[in-house]
Amino acid sequence: MKSNIQDGKDVEDIKARISPNRLLSEIVDPDLHRVSGSSERELNALCSDSRRVVPGSAFFAIPGARTSGDRHVNEAISRGAEVIVSEASHDDLPFGVTKVKVGNTRKALARFAKRFYGSPDHSLNLVGVTGTNGKTTVSTLTRHLLEGPGQPVGLIGTVLYNLGDRDIPSYKTTPEATDLYPMLKSMLAAGCSDAVMEVSSHGIHQSRVSDLRLEVAVFMNLTRDHLDYHGTMEDYYREKRKLFNGENGPLPKVAVINGDCPYGRRLAEELPPHVRILTFGFEQNNHFRAKNLSLDAAGSKFVLESPLGSCVVASPLIGRYNVHNALASLAVVHAMGKDVSTCIHKLHAFKGVSGRMESVDKGQPYRVVVDYAHTPDALRNALEMLRECTKGKVRVVFGCGGDRDKGKRLEMTRVACAAADQVWATSDNPRTEGIDSIFSDMRKGVCKGSDVYFVEDRRRAINLALDAAGEEDCVLIAGKGHETYQEIQYTAIPFDDRIVAGDLINAKLYGG
Repeated sequence: MKSNIQDGKDVEDIKARISPNRLLSEIVDPDLHRVSGSSERELNALCSDSRRVVPGSAFFAIPGARTSGDRHVNEAISRGAEVIVSEASHDDLPFGVTKVKVGNTRKALARFAKRFYGSPDHSLNLVGVTGTNGKTTVSTLTRHLLEGPGQPVGLIGTVLYNLGDRDIPSYKTTPEATDLYPMLKSMLAAGCSDAVMEVSSHGIHQSRVSDLRLEVAVFMNLTRDHLDYHGTMEDYYREKRKLFNGENGPLPKVAVINGDCPYGRRLAEELPPHVRILTFGFEQNNHFRAKNLSLDAAGSKFVLESPLGSCVVASPLIGRYNVHNALASLAVVHAMGKDVSTCIHKLHAFKGVSGRMESVDKGQPYRVVVDYAHTPDALRNALEMLRECTKGKVRVVFGCGGDRDKGKRLEMTRVACAAADQVWATSDNPRTEGIDSIFSDMRKGVCKGSDVYFVEDRRRAINLALDAAGEEDCVLIAGKGHETYQEIQYTAIPFDDRIVAGDLINAKLYGG
């Protein structure tokens, strides 16, 4: 079975419906791009995948880690590409094919896509949310607070893309520019004036959001993740910073920053003086500050201190970490000039996010929660949340992905051992790496005296944790959240923690 994990077919359908025909001369920048051949070619598509080229396309030969688009130029031309955009010379192109030589193909793709689709980001009040943890919850909650009757709000993120009048499955947290701009254009057509999107560090580094105009940029936090890609925490931070300091494109009007995070405080100090800064957190000097917290299994209550004064806020989201998320969303609402008091009243109706602290309730006497936590900090936060509202023991099932940052494996295991009463380490998207190799790295983090079991089969690990759960205990199944598959040897194997846990619970309760 060949993997077809979130292949973006819905996005392709949207592009097919709304793609305009534009002359190359309308979207090329003569100061940055050197054109050889006619610039009056009419284009109907921009492609970076030679397999998706249709007649009348411009093909962008993007350099990659495994292969280069330059190797597929001939295939693109055979499929009808009339323009080739590349950093390479390509002096031997067939007669009639226009060549555009650029300094950076990815940045050129973003610039071309923005102009091709009419710069829809200029007509939207666009919020970009970045950070290691919390992006999905804050993006989804902010959308919930902003939308109203006759006021749809767009959303682009890890779980789904909402285009104002319909939802489509997400295939990538931050889409490629050739997908992003048609989605933004669809939002405008559906009547959106506001939109919220998650912005990943990969998306910034790969120029998917290069030159994107943001009204508000949000910095949630920075903890260890993606070091297999970025190399160091400093490089990881610098990618995030580009969204705020003009390196990525236009400066945001407002930067909403976690003032409790050391990287957030550093970011606030490094921004140009004409970017308005709003900070949030628990510490004294934040603009949006929570104090007098009351946390239980039903949610949280706290006193909000802000530029608008003090008031009591009730949120259905459990745990201290989700208070941070609520503060971030309320600060965004304020930054956009919306009525914060109205949004505070809307908080209680928020239904949460798929796969984020999502309960699986089949009538069992213990609690089961599925969460996407797949970094040391996210796992620590999730376990601390549940510890605060669990009378019995907290048990956790988690794994570490294959072909990714090996250094965080021992850290995640150390966090699990320290914060949970009982631990089952198991598989979590092993990809092409052997589970023995992953377990070997994870075992280095086992703390002395910890109650830890290594179980290769994820379903069996979940089953064992459920068997061990007693009344008033809580079982956290961490790492995959909303995902509906396991990625093994380039193959997507159907696997949904929520469905698996529900089936196992039913079998235990009713002997099914």
